[in-house]
Amino acid sequence: MPDEKKGEIAADGKLKRKEYERELARLHVEFVNLQHWIVHKGLKVCIVFEGRDGAGKGGTIKAMTERVSPRVFRVVALPAPTEREKSQMYAQRYISHLPAAGEVVIFDRSWYNRAGVERVMGFCTEEQARRFLQIAPQFEKSLVDDGIILLKYWMEVGHEEQTRRLEARIDDGRKTWKLSDMDLKSYSRWYDYSRARDEMFLATDTSSAPWYVVHSDNKRRARLNALTHILSKIPYQELPRSKVKLPKRQEPGDYVDSDYPFRVIPEVF
Repeated sequence: MPDEKKGEIAADGKLKRKEYERELARLHVEFVNLQHWIVHKGLKVCIVFEGRDGAGKGGTIKAMTERVSPRVFRVVALPAPTEREKSQMYAQRYISHLPAAGEVVIFDRSWYNRAGVERVMGFCTEEQARRFLQIAPQFEKSLVDDGIILLKYWMEVGHEEQTRRLEARIDDGRKTWKLSDMDLKSYSRWYDYSRARDEMFLATDTSSAPWYVVHSDNKRRARLNALTHILSKIPYQELPRSKVKLPKRQEPGDYVDSDYPFRVIPEVF
């Protein structure tokens, strides 16, 4: 299990990049150990990330998964439902993505769309939203009873920091894809989302599937805190591994280097 450490603080209160990268590298090693344990024990893990636009869900998920196998840690970020999916039982499109033995499934937004964006933006009726809040605890308890380790995280960002992050997406060519018309509409309804969040917590923060809140105004600290907490909620051990030694490479024998005219890309760097 990882040791808890406090990072160095810069003059502006942020965690210094060098310290952040050192702590993240340490956590990455622990996630590799966790991955081996999950596969070895056949564990089923489901991690849900929710929060407002710009709260840091994607960055936290990327920090968690960049050094582990995508065949074990699967990220699910579903698009808007198709007309066929709209006619299905609401949870149906999510159930098909739940983990099998030896898998971790990470939902970048989840079935809680119904309690948040669908409710606030009018994509479902108020009756449908309230029905969801009644059913969700039973649904999640059935997952836990079936052996799934279910972790739910709400990334909590302040309104000033959210504004700063969304404005940063407007002119940054690397981030423009993150700013949609829906984001703009959602941004204007801050307190509608606050009310929806409060009702969601009241109805679905249960003993079998509690909500954990990550304060995310400071991205680096939020990522490290979230990853550390995830590791603390899944008991695991570092499995013994023998020292790996590369085998001797075969002799060339009668092989002759090819004179095929390979289409080599230009070396512009």
